[in-house]
Amino acid sequence: MKINVLIMSAGRRVELVNCFKAARDRLKIEGKVFAADMNATAPALYFADGYFLVPRISADDYIDAIISICNQNGISLIVPTIDTELEKLAANKEKIEKATHARVLISDFDAVSICCDKFKTADFFKEHGFGYPRVITDEDINSGNYELPLFIKPLNGSSSINAFKVDSEKELNFFREYVKEPIVQECVSGREYTVDCFSDFDGNIITVVPRLRIATRSGEVLKGRIEKNAAIIADVKRLVKAFGFIGQITVQCFLCDNGEIKYIEINPRFGGGAPMSIMAGADSCENLYRLLSGEKLSYSESWQDKVTFARFDGSIRVS
Repeated sequence: MKINVLIMSAGRRVELVNCFKAARDRLKIEGKVFAADMNATAPALYFADGYFLVPRISADDYIDAIISICNQNGISLIVPTIDTELEKLAANKEKIEKATHARVLISDFDAVSICCDKFKTADFFKEHGFGYPRVITDEDINSGNYELPLFIKPLNGSSSINAFKVDSEKELNFFREYVKEPIVQECVSGREYTVDCFSDFDGNIITVVPRLRIATRSGEVLKGRIEKNAAIIADVKRLVKAFGFIGQITVQCFLCDNGEIKYIEINPRFGGGAPMSIMAGADSCENLYRLLSGEKLSYSESWQDKVTFARFDGSIRVS
């Protein structure tokens, strides 16, 4: 069976491209790992077996371009990697899958739309009994019903762009004007974790891997430590089931000093640091090849514990 994978918005996701290629070769799967991006200088394109330039995500012909690529190249799996494409792919998942032989690695639109709106996400956490930072409303601010420090970020933001800790009323007033469509929340302290979760196409959880965020840059992890924290694993499994996610999910949370878990956000896609969990043995890429080959997988915690990874930059000539 030939399995061709298409990684969308490949950008700098060299690690992810290489993880898919390594899993394919290890399993002796016939097929190619393709990458797509709107920019010909995206470095990950040049590590794939082939690449395609696609229209901007907001373009009317974006979905049609994906369908055409899939049909011309026998794509079996479409893998999204950035927040801005998630809702569009989720909304058109059925259309793409009916028009091609590809599966789209995206959860249902309702789940994705909640994750793409931080107010909706906070409401979901509240309704389903999960810990989360308190949302500070305009009414709270006008009445002084809050305590500093606070945290402010865009309602639909990602990669920590325009996300700021607020230590004074002066900063609060400034950033409420500066940040477009802001959400203000309490500033949570504790140990910050990213949790890489993988479920099969029916929503059965296969792996849940917490990573302590040791160092970050522009919202993406630079150094992380895999930690088999039973409390986080159990609570995140409950979270994934409540949403009904499929595929790869990235959960951000804090383990507070009092032991409470507070969720910050959920990205229903591969996170930039996902290769850390993959290299620790929770190999979502290999699991996807196995699923597409017809295998049934069960939940596993056979991945390595207490291993630390450090990421680095590289250069490649593109012209």
